[in-house]
Amino acid sequence: MRDRLLLLDGGMGTLLQDRGLAPGELPETWCLTHSEVIRDIHSEYFRAGSRVVCSNTFGANLLKFSETELESIVEAAIGAARSAAEEVGGDRFVALDLGPSGRLLRPFGDLAFEEAYDIFAATVRLGVKYGADLIFIETMNDSYETKAALLAAKENSDIPVFVSNAYGADGKLMTGAEPEAMVALAEGMGADAIGVNCSLGPQQLASVVERMLAVSSIPVILKPNAGLPSSCCGHTVYDISEEDFASEVARQVRAGVRAVGGCCGTTPKYISALKDAIRNVSPVKITEKDYTTVSSYTHAVTFGASPVLIGERINPTGKRRLKNALIEHDMDYILGEAVAEQERGAHILDVNVGLPEICEREVLTRTVAEIQAVCDLPLQIDSSDPVAMEAALRIYNGKAMINSVNGKEESMAAIFPLVRKYGGVVVALTLDENGIPADAEGRVRIAERILKRASEFGISRRDIVFDTLAMTVSADKSAAEVTLGALRIIRRDLGCHTTLGVSNISFGLPCRDTVNGAFFISALEAGLSAAIMNPNSEEMMRAYYSYRALHGLDPMCADYIAFMSDRQTIGARGGAESVSATQTDSEVERSALSGAIVRGFKDQAAAITQELLNSVNPLELVDHEIIPALDEVGRSFEEKRTYLPQLLMSAEAAKSAAAEIKNFVLQKDCAIEKRCTFVIATVKGDIHDIGKNIVKLLLENYGFSVVDLGRDVAPETVVEAVRRTHAPIVGLSALMTTTVPAMEETISALRREAPWCRVVVGGAVLTREYAERIGADRYAADAMETVRYAEEIDGDIR
Repeated sequence: MRDRLLLLDGGMGTLLQDRGLAPGELPETWCLTHSEVIRDIHSEYFRAGSRVVCSNTFGANLLKFSETELESIVEAAIGAARSAAEEVGGDRFVALDLGPSGRLLRPFGDLAFEEAYDIFAATVRLGVKYGADLIFIETMNDSYETKAALLAAKENSDIPVFVSNAYGADGKLMTGAEPEAMVALAEGMGADAIGVNCSLGPQQLASVVERMLAVSSIPVILKPNAGLPSSCCGHTVYDISEEDFASEVARQVRAGVRAVGGCCGTTPKYISALKDAIRNVSPVKITEKDYTTVSSYTHAVTFGASPVLIGERINPTGKRRLKNALIEHDMDYILGEAVAEQERGAHILDVNVGLPEICEREVLTRTVAEIQAVCDLPLQIDSSDPVAMEAALRIYNGKAMINSVNGKEESMAAIFPLVRKYGGVVVALTLDENGIPADAEGRVRIAERILKRASEFGISRRDIVFDTLAMTVSADKSAAEVTLGALRIIRRDLGCHTTLGVSNISFGLPCRDTVNGAFFISALEAGLSAAIMNPNSEEMMRAYYSYRALHGLDPMCADYIAFMSDRQTIGARGGAESVSATQTDSEVERSALSGAIVRGFKDQAAAITQELLNSVNPLELVDHEIIPALDEVGRSFEEKRTYLPQLLMSAEAAKSAAAEIKNFVLQKDCAIEKRCTFVIATVKGDIHDIGKNIVKLLLENYGFSVVDLGRDVAPETVVEAVRRTHAPIVGLSALMTTTVPAMEETISALRREAPWCRVVVGGAVLTREYAERIGADRYAADAMETVRYAEEIDGDIR
């Protein structure tokens, strides 16, 4: 890929359907029962021009197959592809294909990160054993599962690894990740190429590709579907011709894409047309992008365009309340601090739990995981313990900031391998074995030595941010000038970004915020890229918004005006935390319950509900607190202001509140009216139940009686459950192209045996038009749309 374009293969599932794959039959089993068919398909792709084919192992994992079955399938799959490569001859490669597990990872699902890692690692080891040339991780719609697969590939092989994700029409993954966040994650962990496949046609994915090309320093992959699907005579067909497909993909090759092929609906004819379309296209040179970027599971934060604010509140130094919360495992307090910092305008959160009274490794990993469940900001993982640091980096969902390394050899030897392995932007302190130099030049020399040592580990200077160490000015009158002088030189001459713990400058002085704000402005003028600061400080935030307005970073001064308007509103109210004198304690608690649900604080929601049940009717809590809070989050999700993880955590918080109400109702022998029965299932042959489980959780919180039939459910099982419960509505889910016929078969059976029942369908391979053609009453693009439809049906039958 350094020197030329790489042509990949096309779809597999639709070709197997054409050759007789039955509805619900697992495609991977054909490696054993119809190996000649699999080999022939690979041969057709090679002859059409593919340099790389993906083995028929998309769903080959320990969730579907035993260890023995898995090994037989991977061996046969790699063997079939290798046989085809040898038959056709030339420079051909076999990729071990890794698709998603079909389960959502914690905290939003039930699959632990290390369990997901083990599932992928087992398949990777077999792929290596049987001779795969590279690993192709594809169709991932969750950044966290992508990380688990990528880590498994890197730790269990030394062959190239490609990563490709499935983006929705909104340009994001199902769990909210933007293209820039995925590039930061994959590139940071050492993926050899990053891209997009499945979900949509080439035109719909063009904007995602464009955004990747703008920030990626590694080759970009494009494997789109052949347009949008529809059903014809029991088969799935797509709406873009070979020529139109090839023309659009070729256009994106001219823009810089390096590896191209097709996904659902594409055939060897599509690949042949694509080969012709790019025959005379010269590859665009891949350039090193000079971006210093960290990311969360939703978005990236890039240094340089505007000052970055790193919230410092989750650090026990000088904070007795936080120290007690860490010792007492009071996670609600810690999460409250994180959310408050985000609401106050922080872009990144520093997370430090270092106390001698606790196990730092255990508390740090738990804190990082819990914060990421309710807050979508990138985190700065702050620890002096490399063991705790690695444990947190391993489970972190994104590309973290790492605080910190310094000029001591033992520090660099411990931290730089972690930066290289997990990806990250590391904060480098300008001190070494001799301490902190008294002059700016000494600190710069340490910075130069750190850069040289980092390069030996393969770490780019763009992934190092220097802290020139703000020392207290009350003890040394030259402290501020030396710090700022080193900062200026590093920013100007070394071309690296900088950060400072700004408040250190004012230790021992009265009215510290005044000094901090003035020093912050001076540091920004000297080239400070990011400040570790308290976003609750009015002086600091005023300085930040004023600086941006004065330096042309705030068009029309809109952010400054909004910030000052908020300050004036708070002043008029008598303070942000003031409570109306007419509010009762019960009303304050009820407001707190809604807030806990909206923010996704499970334990807090349960505790508040317990207290409220002493004075408030349980039905009133459901109707006037829990459901309105869920509706608020649901509207925010529907309007694309929040993402699936926030929706799920709010649902979990509502569930914890509902559990308290249920226990109370059982003890008091009273009843709460339930809504109608909803039968839900993933169709025959499909083990992917992420969407189904999300819908189930939300429906139960809205009071529906959900009958969950699980995954890989036969049509007759769905019919039997609907007839037994006389359910007025059933929900069917399918992720794979090959299982959509099973959905159509299930709908037909329901029409014959349970004509009163409405059917709502969803899944990555469906569209509204497709759903109508297979006889569904409603297509739901997401979980909230399913809930809204269920509410309609429930209202109609009451």
